[in-house]
Parts: sequence; C-alpha cells; structure tokens
Amino acid sequence: MALIVQKYGGTSVGSVERIEAVAAKVAERRAAGDQMVVVVSAMSGETDRLLNLARAIQQPPSPRELDVLLATGEQVTIALLSMALEALGCPARSYTGAQVQVLTDSAHNKARIRDIDGERVRTDLSAGRVVVVAGFQGIDEHGNITTLGRGGSDTSAVAMAAALKADECQIYTDVDGVYTTDPRIEPRARRLARITFEEMLEMASLGSKVLQIRSVEFAGKYRVPLRVLSSFTAGEGTLITFDEDASVEEAKIAGIAFARDEAKLTILGVPDQPGVAHRILGPIADANIEVDMIVQNIAADHKTTDFTFTVQRGEYERALQLLKQTAATLQAREVQGDLNIVKLSLVGVGMRSHAGIASKMFAALAQEGINIRMISTSEIKISVVIDEKYLELGVRTLHEAFGLDVG
Repeated sequence: MALIVQKYGGTSVGSVERIEAVAAKVAERRAAGDQMVVVVSAMSGETDRLLNLARAIQQPPSPRELDVLLATGEQVTIALLSMALEALGCPARSYTGAQVQVLTDSAHNKARIRDIDGERVRTDLSAGRVVVVAGFQGIDEHGNITTLGRGGSDTSAVAMAAALKADECQIYTDVDGVYTTDPRIEPRARRLARITFEEMLEMASLGSKVLQIRSVEFAGKYRVPLRVLSSFTAGEGTLITFDEDASVEEAKIAGIAFARDEAKLTILGVPDQPGVAHRILGPIADANIEVDMIVQNIAADHKTTDFTFTVQRGEYERALQLLKQTAATLQAREVQGDLNIVKLSLVGVGMRSHAGIASKMFAALAQEGINIRMISTSEIKISVVIDEKYLELGVRTLHEAFGLDVG
C-alpha cells in the first residue's frame, strides 16, 4: 500500500463529466489498495470569473477580501469531487485549506506555506476515506484566508505530500509529461521518462510552463518524488528524480526552454568606476523589478562602460524610465531598449561532465545566421538572448543539433 497525493488542475475538473472522470480514476487507485489524497484547483475559468467580479466592484480589489473570494473556487471543486466519489461508493471527505491547517504567512494573493498540520488527513486516511483538499489556499496566524498566487495548487499538493511523507506526488495536467521542448514549436519533441530535480527547476525558471517553479523548489527542499501525468491519456508521464547518475552519463542535454517575455535595456557610456553597477541596478531593485541577465563591456578608452540587462517585458517601461533618470545622474551617453528579444536555454546535468556544449550550441545557431546578443551560464544551463523572429528556428536547430528528436 502506498500513500499517493494527486493534484488535478482546472482543465482536469472543468466540467461535471471531467470531475466524474477524475473520481473514477481516484476510486480505482484506492480500490487497488493505495491511500489517496487529492488536491484540486478551481474549475477552469472560475478564478478569472471571480477576479472580474471583484474588479467590477473595486479597483484594485482589497487583497484580503480578494483572497476570501478566490478561495471559493476550489471549495466548489472539492465538494463536487467528494460527491462524485461517494456516488461511486468510495468514502470521501473534502477540506478547505483552512480546515486542514495549511498555515501560511500573511502576504495576501501570494502567500507562502509555513506548515501543514496533517493530523486530520491522516485520521481520515486511516478510516479508509479519500481526502480531497482545496489547493491554492491556506490560513495565516490571524485566521485570515490566504491564497498562494497563480499555479499555487501545485505547491499545495507538493507541500501536502511533504507533510504526509507520501510515496509520490502526481501532478495531473493537460500534457502527458515533460518534453524536450514545447511540441507546439518542435513537433519532434520527445517526452522524457525522467528528469532530475535540478533540470526541472531550471526548465521551470527558464520558461517551461509544465510545473509552477515554487512547487519544484518545495519538492527539492523536502525531497518529494514528483510525477507529471495527463488527465486525459494513459501513460507513465515523467518522473522528477533526485538520482543524477544516469542523466549525467547518458544524456548531455535534457531539454530546451525559452521565454518570450523578455526585454533588454542598455545604458551606454557610464563611468568605469567602482559602484557604478549598484547605481544602475539599485533603483531597479528598489522598484521590485527583477533583473535576469547582465553584461558589462569596457570601452576602448577604459574610462567608460556599457551596461546591459534584461527584465520581464511587462516591467520594461517602468525600468526604462528609471534607467533614463540614472543616465542623467551619471551623465551617460545614451539609453537603448529592445522589446523584440527572447531567451533560449539548453538544460542538462550532463554539462558538468561533457565539454564543448557551449561551442556546439553557438556553432549551430551561427550556421543558421542567428546572432547571439547575450550569454549566461550555470553548471547545468546555457542561456542566450536572440532576436524574437529567430525563436522557432533556434529551438528546432538546437533540438536537432543535440539529438533530442524522437527516435
């Protein structure tokens, strides 16, 4: 007998028929002898509907009251799924995040989980019940309902699995696993049977949308075995493992990630002196704008420098205005911006033990006439900034160059 935590997203529970299909899947697993905890999201479209209601009344909505409102979406799903299980003769009980004491901090709309009291869930499991828990939500020390932000149900499921010391946490979604890259860009992309936690963390942070990055971080911290599966097709999915040995020896590259939501900013001709980087990025950080890649080039006269960095596209205008203010203070020559860029990344733990990955990547892109604007590396990833118009060509070129195609 295993203790399994399963999570089903909004599309998986988007209608009565789909909720009944989930119930059948869960009941079958319980009948085979496993203890089952199911974490669910709101039905697809429901969170957006509630957000629109809130915005129609108050702009911006009160963060505390918005959490009270949004938490009702999952409450509907847990009740319906429990009813569907009971209709199949499978005893079940539903709980909101507050009822199972998912304790969070008090950051409304983006709370972080601090602890979970699993005693109530264990009691129900011992009594033979399936426990259905509302994802995406919790309660703070003052008794206020909180929500975890978009994708928070993944984090709820992983946290629940960690608290219960579950044998596996299974994330059911509308894809059947983690692929070498987005199949919509490269039709020959291959589903991975397994990927390391480190690789998945990099893929999530670099643009892969399969898992929410906070859930992967949580899984890594508490060493929760994760599996990504499809709600609609049978299969083994992708296991996210902590065993790197096979990956290091067999596969140099696990996959290719990309992020369209990028913008580049450059300040030209600033004094080449200690502290200038802080004077440029300090106001950006104070505005809570996240900086990704950074490149600094020294001019030929060795007295000035050009400083380039990337931000999320939605933060571009704000960052540009701040940079122009800094440029005036530093008496810089010019400020330039570019919204037509993307970030393309290779990920693989095998990079640690195989030389020449970067050289091969750059050669493949050059052969297709794709110019590299910026480069960033870590132990298991290489990221480049290229013109947006070359994204699909770049993905397909690297996928073929590193032998990631099916077969």
